[in-house]
This record gives sequence, C-alpha cells and structure tokens, in this order.
Amino acid sequence: MLHYAVVFFVIAIIAALFGFGGIAASAAGIAKLLFVVFAVLAVASFLVSLIKKA
Repeated sequence: MLHYAVVFFVIAIIAALFGFGGIAASAAGIAKLLFVVFAVLAVASFLVSLIKKA
C-alpha cells in the first residue's frame, strides 16, 4: 500500500511540473489517503503483535 502512495505522489509531482493542477491535486489527495491508511494499518499490526506476544 505504501508503494501505491509513493506512485500517486510521483504522479502528482509530474502533473504539477507540467501544469495540470487539478490532476496533481487529486493525485496528491489519493497519495495522502493511502499513506494514512498504511500508517493506521501498520500501527494496528504492531499493536496486535505486541498483544499476541504477551
């Protein structure tokens, strides 16, 4: 999932360089959303692994 966030971030940067503001904004929004989902799932996975060890 983090891979897709990075891909959308790169798309946003390239679109911004070529002047496509709308596409860049939406790609950046998708990248932010995917990163937040990744971060939440990573923390949840870490907490579950701590609970299973105890």
